[in-house]
Amino acid sequence: MIDALFGSKTRVKLLHLFLNNPGKAFYVREITRLIDEQINSVRRELSNMLEVGIIGSSSTDNRLYYEVNQRYEHYLPFRSMFADQKAPPVLESKSDSALPWLKYLREIKGVRLAVIAGVLVSGSASNIDLLLVGDASEKKVTALVSIIEESVGRELSYTVMKYDEFYYRLSVHDRFITTILANKHSVLLDSDNILNA
Repeated sequence: MIDALFGSKTRVKLLHLFLNNPGKAFYVREITRLIDEQINSVRRELSNMLEVGIIGSSSTDNRLYYEVNQRYEHYLPFRSMFADQKAPPVLESKSDSALPWLKYLREIKGVRLAVIAGVLVSGSASNIDLLLVGDASEKKVTALVSIIEESVGRELSYTVMKYDEFYYRLSVHDRFITTILANKHSVLLDSDNILNA
């Protein structure tokens, strides 16, 4: 049934492979063995999927590797269809029940500003998903990012910045900061009210 919907048995097998292995890259011959399909059919479908943007490619040691693009616009719906476990939806609400990791964020000492965007906010085109400002412990930030990644089912792109650096970059309208704030975003914490100053 699903083969007919997607027009190709090979494409369906590839989607299962990539969406069940986010963050893992495969080369062509490895893929043909794993999904038991002809190499020409695999190459054709990989080319189609690259063009659409659902996968990306990179070259290492003269070998071309492919992996799912977790920033693809329709990644979550595809993941819920093809992955063994359904991925949670993109989160928009700031309540503790909608953001199960928000409680952990609030417990991290030293964080004075927390902004989510990108894959964490529906409709955001930001390349940064999480911006933390302050003097938080690197170990605690890494743990928080792992919790969020597990919760949303994809890797995050995040930045941690000292408060003085953020304040300066905000005041000079630094491109990196203004790009995050110009995109759809949500402020989870702003203890100094810096964004409304």
